[in-house]
Amino acid sequence: MSKTTEKVIAISEQEMQPVLKTVNIKGKPYVTVDERLIYFRKHYKNYALETEVIEKTDNSILIKAVISDENSRVIATGLAEEEKNSSFINKTSYVENCETSAWGRALANFGIGINTGSVASADEVQNAINNQNKKPVLPVKKMKDVIKKLQNNEITIETVQKHYTLTDVQLNTLKLC
Repeated sequence: MSKTTEKVIAISEQEMQPVLKTVNIKGKPYVTVDERLIYFRKHYKNYALETEVIEKTDNSILIKAVISDENSRVIATGLAEEEKNSSFINKTSYVENCETSAWGRALANFGIGINTGSVASADEVQNAINNQNKKPVLPVKKMKDVIKKLQNNEITIETVQKHYTLTDVQLNTLKLC
């Protein structure tokens, strides 16, 4: 292969992988959903990006995003699920966050913004990092069991705290056992 041909191939590969703005999360670059969306709208004017609510409850939502070509042929999809109480933002905006995540996954599956090596959006990665070390709050219905086990010296408060986040009321109640 000649050097001219190699340069043409290299240029073509660069054009196929547009350089989009990234954010740095734990030392890795991630393309934000808004960057993916801007690129999509600019370069695929006859394509559609639509969302469908698959399931919605009082506490969670599952959304599917679909990218279709000008002939309504499905080219890529993306699914996302959000829980209302998983973060401070989600308390008021879990539906919007879910839709944005579904868009990001569909756009990544379409091939936009994956030159950084990740299909996940920056928001998804940051959310996963934030939730990695979170422990669930001890459910009220388990309190009787925990109190009984504490009274029988089967467990300690420290053991409970390794597995659950305790509210102040729960902690004070358990200390009385």
